[in-house]
Amino acid sequence: MMRISFAVAVTAAAGILLVQPTSGQSTPEELGEVHFSVSCNPDAQRRFDRAVSILHSFWYEEAVKGFKTVIEADPSCSMGYWGIAMSNWYQLWYPPNPAHLKEGLTAIQQAESAVAKTERERDYIRALEAFYRDSDKIDHRTRSLGYEKAMEQVYLRYPDDREAAIFYALALNATALLTDKTYVNQRKAAAILEPILAQQSNHPGVAHYLIHSYDSERLAEHGLPAARRYAQIAPSVPHALHMPSHIFTRLGLWQEDINSNRHAADAGIAYARATFGPGVGWDQALHAMDYLEYAYLQVAQDREAKQVRDSLVALQKVTPEGLAAAYAIAAIPARFALERRNWPEAVALSAPPFVFPWDRFPHMLAITSFARALGAARTGDIATAQNEVERLQSLHQALLERRDVYWADQVEVQRLGAAGALARAEGKDDEAVRLTRAAADLDGTMDKLNVTPAEVLPARELLADLLLDVNQPAEALSEYERSLGMEPKRFRSLVGAARAAKMSGDADKARAFYAQIVDSCSSATTERPELVEARAFVTR
Repeated sequence: MMRISFAVAVTAAAGILLVQPTSGQSTPEELGEVHFSVSCNPDAQRRFDRAVSILHSFWYEEAVKGFKTVIEADPSCSMGYWGIAMSNWYQLWYPPNPAHLKEGLTAIQQAESAVAKTERERDYIRALEAFYRDSDKIDHRTRSLGYEKAMEQVYLRYPDDREAAIFYALALNATALLTDKTYVNQRKAAAILEPILAQQSNHPGVAHYLIHSYDSERLAEHGLPAARRYAQIAPSVPHALHMPSHIFTRLGLWQEDINSNRHAADAGIAYARATFGPGVGWDQALHAMDYLEYAYLQVAQDREAKQVRDSLVALQKVTPEGLAAAYAIAAIPARFALERRNWPEAVALSAPPFVFPWDRFPHMLAITSFARALGAARTGDIATAQNEVERLQSLHQALLERRDVYWADQVEVQRLGAAGALARAEGKDDEAVRLTRAAADLDGTMDKLNVTPAEVLPARELLADLLLDVNQPAEALSEYERSLGMEPKRFRSLVGAARAAKMSGDADKARAFYAQIVDSCSSATTERPELVEARAFVTR
């Protein structure tokens, strides 16, 4: 097992444990067990195995450093350059920016110049070259599919090479369509990985990619063994500590979710302070904080959720300025307002005080506009609600012009939901139901991106809330149950379902929903009125 010293001291602050470097304490690095045989000298081989283990856990910054040490140990090791190129493509996160594309292309060209000593290594390099070649002419998805097909051939050509199988499974997950509700790619990847996990139970990539393969409402339960294993395999990697929560969130296992993301946020903050200095938020720490915020709010730990939000706002800058950071920055404050149904707080939302390139992320600006629109509609501020609905329309159009269909549709879901809330505020109930149902139906054609634990307010739940407001409890109950099928044990959906069942005259079903609320919130730190209501009904 790979080990390295990384010293940390832990202090409590901001609702999560802030970790900072010290001297005199060290713990051995644990990255899991990987052996990827290459034709390099023994020292380079050891370094290569370590770098690949880091790459499998998506710690890209450190993977690049690791592969550079491979080349230092053996300048003729072409696979060291391959590793640098792999580490500049964040396959499951977002397309490489121009700087990463340039560095990756340079590295893959150096790999070709170094002349790989085996045909197998040349096949790995050619497969990755298919992604980097002509990036100025060919779109990202086409190049990603080209790499996937090339890796399939490597996988078939070398059936005893488990690393080929593992990297091919990752490519399948990376090219899976978010509109494919049959999960063809994910199921194929899982079928490849499951037998390997049985034989290599300490391999970080196998457990990691199985979690991604099963990160959907229909498959999540199959991911529990890998989720509970991964953090034990690679506890030195912040992302490995976080990843199990993708499955825990899907299944509503809130305490495991909280534990996972507290550890991940601690480790991420430690890394950010040691690497970038104080006051800088690392995108992977922010990503864990968003999941943590969501989980806290599902169990009525509002005080802790507020501390997470406040720690975000206290940052001076974030790095890298990518999708993961953008989403967390927008989502955390919106979640805090919307999950607590604090409508005045929602309408008062604004961007955090630090500089961020929001022009690159119109879909993230839409989160704030959506929350503001709902808050304005609920507080009777018709003019502000109208302005935010119009802004959502503009953001939707901007994404269409960029040909970003997935995010354009996501913003359209928000626009329709906000327009429905506005129509309700104007007394146009039929129009409100029509618009909000259209939002829920469009949302149902897509799966969530792994950058988020869940929408800041699920469209199906928004529809159920509206139906309950217009005194259609039976219809509302049906929609709440559909929403809970996708987002199990969500606090707001459970409250709505319990109230809808009670209004429909189904006391037994109401009691069952209220009991779930009481059970989920056994460690609540905030006495929400809905929790008091649930306890009273259950003990009646």
